Amino acid sequence: MKNSLSARLVKLRLVEDSPLRRLDPRTKICLGLCASLMVMLPLARLLVFIMFYLLFLGWARLLPVTAKQIWRLKWILLVLFFLDALLISLELAVTVTLRIAMLAGVFTLLFATTTPAEFTLALENLKLPYRYAFSLGLAFQSLTLLEEEWNGILEAQRSRGALRPFGNWRDSLRQVSDLVALTVPAVVMTTKRAWSITEAAYARGFDSPHRTSYRRLQLTRLDILAMMVALLTSLIFLFWPVIFSFLEHAL
Repeated sequence: MKNSLSARLVKLRLVEDSPLRRLDPRTKICLGLCASLMVMLPLARLLVFIMFYLLFLGWARLLPVTAKQIWRLKWILLVLFFLDALLISLELAVTVTLRIAMLAGVFTLLFATTTPAEFTLALENLKLPYRYAFSLGLAFQSLTLLEEEWNGILEAQRSRGALRPFGNWRDSLRQVSDLVALTVPAVVMTTKRAWSITEAAYARGFDSPHRTSYRRLQLTRLDILAMMVALLTSLIFLFWPVIFSFLEHAL
């Protein structure tokens, strides 16, 4: 039952109709890393790159997923924006907010189009030790399951009257005290899941010295082309003043 639930949640999380779904997961890791480097850009070039990146996400059918991911950080982004604008400058506030939002949504192209098994296999093929590849893949897989369990605990506690619905800001302190009713069951459920996963992993030869991957990844021409375009785009945005100066002197 747990395996079917896991498969169902993974299927719901994946954007199956995205063109990036066909790419090798190592290619998507490269795309994410190249995009994450753009947070070092100054504000003007960062805005230009964000526009290009939004167009890319729209083409890849990942814009709604990315917007949802960034929306979850709205309060953190708002607090940082107002603090930076009040204490330092408006330009810095805009730059920092855009950079954090960019980092929050940049790896959507990987996690929304890759299964946990594919992610683990990609890390193995990148020569990461299997113990660490398995742990990272497991953490990736567990996020949705833990969120579902947390929501289940929340509903169960509300049905028992242990949690009262949020009324206004004056109830904030009461809401913090009510979190105890959520924390204890969540810790118990997380511990049980970690124990079950550990037993299952060792039963399947987790530490076997002769284990081999069930499949091998192979880069296609499309993967190589995508990585070359990503690297070239990153170099253009990072070194645009140098490139512009060189072209100006050359012409």
